[in-house]
Amino acid sequence: MTPTVPELLLGNFLALIEPPPPEAMGEFLQGRVAVTGMISMLCAQEAERGTETRLWENADIRALLRCGAARHGAAFAERAEVEDKDMTLAGMDRVNAALRKALIDLHIAAEEAGDRELDHAILRHYVESADRRRLDLPPMPGN
Repeated sequence: MTPTVPELLLGNFLALIEPPPPEAMGEFLQGRVAVTGMISMLCAQEAERGTETRLWENADIRALLRCGAARHGAAFAERAEVEDKDMTLAGMDRVNAALRKALIDLHIAAEEAGDRELDHAILRHYVESADRRRLDLPPMPGN
């Protein structure tokens, strides 16, 4: 499971709302606050880039499915027709999940058929997608 921004921020809230026992006030509390701050920073990056990333991914997957439909069956073009109507991250993730399942099936079909051109196009999509979803950790104090 990949936690969503709302789930992570709720976890941060819960981690900060309950005070630790007195014996855990020193380094434990300091570590808890540091981790909570880091999670909040990563959530900020996801909130900033998440919608744009999902719009790009969904459009690119649709293009790959339509391209693959000509070679590996019209069903792939049909599976590309799911629309981005709900522009929340959760709504776009639901569409993205359906499109990714179709892309996996297309990738299997391309590999089985020896379609290296489409196989490489899909692999390039995976690399670009991973790069766009990358979250950057800041340098840690003392390092």
